[in-house]
Amino acid sequence: MIRRSIEKTGQKFIEFSQIVGMMGIFLYQCLLQILTPPYKLSAVIKQVHFIGFRSIIIITFTGLFTGMVLALQGYHNLKDFGSTDILGSAVGLGLIQELGPVLTALMVIGRAGSAICAEIGIMRHSEQIDALECMGIDPYRFLIVPKFIAAMISLPILTFIFDVVGIFGGYVVGVLLMGVSEGSYFQGMYDSVDWADVQLGLVKSFIFAILIIWIATFKGYFLHILKAGNFGAEGVSRVTTDTVVLSSVVVLASDYLIGSVMLN
Repeated sequence: MIRRSIEKTGQKFIEFSQIVGMMGIFLYQCLLQILTPPYKLSAVIKQVHFIGFRSIIIITFTGLFTGMVLALQGYHNLKDFGSTDILGSAVGLGLIQELGPVLTALMVIGRAGSAICAEIGIMRHSEQIDALECMGIDPYRFLIVPKFIAAMISLPILTFIFDVVGIFGGYVVGVLLMGVSEGSYFQGMYDSVDWADVQLGLVKSFIFAILIIWIATFKGYFLHILKAGNFGAEGVSRVTTDTVVLSSVVVLASDYLIGSVMLN
């Protein structure tokens, strides 16, 4: 019994090590292709439309209500200390440093990351990727590189939209509903938010974009290996679920790591 448990543990560790190695090689090949022009501009624009433009509505609503909730909770907490004049500072810093890039990434994972994984997984299942290789077309450059470039363009822009809409939502609740001075709301934000805070949010969104597309494309591309026993519709559904879960956890973990490095 003990020997069997040790063997299973060792086998799981070996499988985990193999997957980590495959992911590292996959990312290296993708980045190498990204740094090697020329690029197919039409494919990049198509992916920017899918990842970025089609996410604007959900990002707008999420940012609006996040800013409203942040202002509502902040007002009631600060009121006990007589410090409602710093509400703008709290809303601005909370959105720009933390909630903006993280929630934007999570929304993109649910809307675009899962779809990208399913798309590539179905192409692998239907042997379309094998057909590309037979025709001498590099699947990395044709399928994956445009998604990486589009995500690195779209995520920072979506984060900016999230922050602006969230600040407006905080203004609606804090100033128009709770009666906080408009001058103190914006002046507090102006005094506390500087370029380093904006830079932190942009760096986070850029890194999150790479992580999301890396995991989504890897899971779909190697569907036949990761879900060898369920290589079909069931396998596609499972790797898509795995992509959403793993991407969300990785985004939250990397958020802490990036913050701990850049805030020190």
